[in-house]
Amino acid sequence: MSSEGTGITEAGDRGLPAWVEHGIWWHVYPLGATGAPIRPAGPADGAPAPRLESLVAWLDYLVDLGASGLALGPIFEASTHGYDTTDHFRIDPRLGDDAVFDRLAEACRDRGVALMLDGVLNHVGTAHPLFRAAVAGGGERRLFYFDDADGSSGPPAPGPGYAVFEGHEGLAVLNHDSDEVADLAVSVLSHWLGRGASAWRLDAAYAVPPSFWARVLPRVRSEFPDAWFVGEVIHGDYRGIVERSSMDSLTQYELWKAIWSCLLDENFFELDWCLNRHNAFLDAFVPLTFVGNHDVTRLASRIGDAKAALAVTILLTVGGIPSIYYGDEQAFRGVKTDRPGGDDEVRPVLPPGPEGLSPLGDWLYRWHQALIGLRRRHPWLAGARTERMALENRFMEYDAVGGEGRRIRVRLSLDPVPRVEVEAPGEPVLVMEHGS
Repeated sequence: MSSEGTGITEAGDRGLPAWVEHGIWWHVYPLGATGAPIRPAGPADGAPAPRLESLVAWLDYLVDLGASGLALGPIFEASTHGYDTTDHFRIDPRLGDDAVFDRLAEACRDRGVALMLDGVLNHVGTAHPLFRAAVAGGGERRLFYFDDADGSSGPPAPGPGYAVFEGHEGLAVLNHDSDEVADLAVSVLSHWLGRGASAWRLDAAYAVPPSFWARVLPRVRSEFPDAWFVGEVIHGDYRGIVERSSMDSLTQYELWKAIWSCLLDENFFELDWCLNRHNAFLDAFVPLTFVGNHDVTRLASRIGDAKAALAVTILLTVGGIPSIYYGDEQAFRGVKTDRPGGDDEVRPVLPPGPEGLSPLGDWLYRWHQALIGLRRRHPWLAGARTERMALENRFMEYDAVGGEGRRIRVRLSLDPVPRVEVEAPGEPVLVMEHGS
């Protein structure tokens, strides 16, 4: 809807497909959620284990929560944690095979649930056949960066003689100047969109030259114009990266940090500063927003259950496309540590179905439902700006503002206990106090 005369450009005015503009993702790390072995993966020539199909039992839960999309972590054949890919065109045997994926994709379609996949195209695992052929001296060497590379440009290749990703010798960085790598990316993205995916998370997009995505994504969009591409970007020039890369969106880590940090330190001034920047980002693109994911300590472990309710209130009342990490809506706990297996706590196994969940998290689940219901009734929130109305260290009041005078008032208080009020015109005030 146009907002002429208001100074506000809403999500729909930027040409987003309707399914994206109204999207709320439930993000799952499949290897962990399905109980697949991580270290080591084991031989890939055994019979595939159809663990991925177990997520079908959670789709109705996703819909009942109010989400509209299932965002999957890596599902392609890999050596260990999924980000060391060995075959982009094969479902990891620990999770199943093409038939299992097809059944999950069909179950999503039957419920009107969009499906996002995790595209690891910055690097591959060193067990990938292309890298093995490159090490053996084949023409595949031009797909990577080697110390003795003949004429290929790129970053220096430290340590083992080839460029590695963030010090991990098991991850070989792809040469993004190579036409073959661009062709590989186009083939991977298009193949799985053709099999039922709707969107892609582009892993470690911050490490890939934006010009690479600008070469790749228009080719994919020519066949799949309604596909949505969100890059994993942690910091930097968000707006510039989006513009130069042609990605649709990126992960709003600045807002993630400000939300938990302001609640931990009890300093809403930090959030206010970040929301001003967030408003500016919304002039150019609609970020993917989140308060938890597979790479960070669980929100409830970091700030406690009561403050977690305030965090998700912020997430669901500011502009963006929200993503909820599986279990955060149930106050799951887990601490990420820097050691082998240090991600395991934040990537836990799900029970066979929702009936296996502890009732202790039900109150936070219902609070998510209430807020998502509000967002469904006011879809303009995807492009909403925030206007600060009152600000103290332990109290903040802001309006989420849309075009045509639309406003929702949010009050966040930490005195004497965490409390939140959300007031939309013509609706009962939503109130949450200390996990009530």
